[in-house]
Amino acid sequence: RNRRRPLPYEHIIVESEPPVGIIRLNRPKVLNALSFDVLREIADALEAFDKDDRIKANILTGNDDAFSAGADIKELSEATPVDLIQRNQFALWDRLKKIAKPIVGAVSGYALGGGCELAMCCDMIVASETARFGQPEINIGIMPGAGGTQRLTRTVGKFRAMEMILTGQHITAREAEKHGLVNKVVPLEAYFGEAKKLALQIAQKGPVAVRMAKEAVLKAFDTPLEEGLQFERRNFYLLFSTEDMREGMKAFMEKRPPNFKGR
Repeated sequence: RNRRRPLPYEHIIVESEPPVGIIRLNRPKVLNALSFDVLREIADALEAFDKDDRIKANILTGNDDAFSAGADIKELSEATPVDLIQRNQFALWDRLKKIAKPIVGAVSGYALGGGCELAMCCDMIVASETARFGQPEINIGIMPGAGGTQRLTRTVGKFRAMEMILTGQHITAREAEKHGLVNKVVPLEAYFGEAKKLALQIAQKGPVAVRMAKEAVLKAFDTPLEEGLQFERRNFYLLFSTEDMREGMKAFMEKRPPNFKGR
């Protein structure tokens, strides 16, 4: 199968298979460790897919052994607070947060530290039975710094998050599913196919509605309920100005599949 590798990417493989865009971390020797260069490439690739009208959903994945085993410790071991502030590399995580199209994480093997935080930046996660999630930063004398304490807590609750973050212990894919951290756990040979099935299912929907619905769900993380409801209602009203909404309702009444145009 041909995997054309566009020049600008050194650490990831990007495949465009409309309507799905696929991004694979490709640093197998270091279990897909997340250097800031890798994060920059992931953000660049996702932003490019956001601009590409043929792409309706993204898949972010690693390989069978590791989604990503964490930050590149070499890069961080000598850093001072001032280095980190001046490099401002955490701004890269903010770029991931702003991606408009849905991201399905296909996770196998290790998703630890920054790798777990990257998985939590996805909108849905399909995991293989071999997946392991964890925030082991405490084992090297630090703590999560790219959203782990916030996203994990909002997802699995205070007590489970405290245990994972303060002991540094991993949880299995099945435990992650039980705590609402992943959507689905499937056998190793099926996880990528399942993630793709999910991405394709979303890709059939009206792109404007998908984008606004994703935006509204994410809003629930950082607004009080009242404000979130107002935001939801505004997006709901806006969709009534789209051709897709007319087409979707017409198709429903005519008992035929809709033909969405993203307008």
